[in-house]
Amino acid sequence: MDAAEAPTQMPTRPLIDICGVAKTYSGGTHALQGIDLAVRQGEFLSLLGPSGCGKSTLLRLIAGLGEPSAGRIEWPSATYDAAGRPERSLGFVFQEPTLMPWATVFDNVFLPLRLAGQRRRAVALRVEEAIAQVGLGGFARAYPRQLSGGMRMRVSIARALVMHPKVLLMDEPFAALDEITRMRLNDDLLRLWQAGHWTVIFVTHSVYESAFLSSRIAVMGARPGRIAELIEVPAPYPRDEAFRTSAEYNEYCRRTSAALRATLPDAGALP
Repeated sequence: MDAAEAPTQMPTRPLIDICGVAKTYSGGTHALQGIDLAVRQGEFLSLLGPSGCGKSTLLRLIAGLGEPSAGRIEWPSATYDAAGRPERSLGFVFQEPTLMPWATVFDNVFLPLRLAGQRRRAVALRVEEAIAQVGLGGFARAYPRQLSGGMRMRVSIARALVMHPKVLLMDEPFAALDEITRMRLNDDLLRLWQAGHWTVIFVTHSVYESAFLSSRIAVMGARPGRIAELIEVPAPYPRDEAFRTSAEYNEYCRRTSAALRATLPDAGALP
């Protein structure tokens, strides 16, 4: 089997099993309702939906940054700590890079290792490797103010990757970037995913981005968020500019757009 095809070969047992999850906040906002989703080991899964449909809420619940109001999120393959909590191996990339402006690229990427009690000298090579992975070799001593928006996001990704996660959660990380930078980061993200063989759960509101990146797309409906349709994207990896301009890609975009459009409350009134 070609190594580039490995991420598409999934075991039947889910990595994460989301069962009947609902979330209502204390102010009364009903964010999610009846979410059932089995996340496969090694897949690139996009959560696609309109603004406010609960995509980021679901991602944070998966990360353990909150508890469902109903239902459960299970990790069938995980080991558990003494308190009975699953020991997740997670990296989280937020919408904004959230870098420390007074710290160098190296120190921003080193941060999670420092918080985990690692000594700087002992992990220096690991930090440098993570920086090089995202294409920023030579920028370890630079400060965030000296970097473009796309470069700052690369630092944020390196900070997640330095922990060697098995699951990478990404919350609309490229939404604020220009189209050319966004496409380049999409290309680089797929390259990193194929090399690292992690599982990615990627939040986006872009039909085109989801169709290019994903092995599967979970289309979510308007609040309270629910899974309206699951769309398989079986096109082989690696994907490149030829795929972006292909009839196959256009068909995936068309189908995904139709599924998203069908979730809109006034969809029936549209021409």
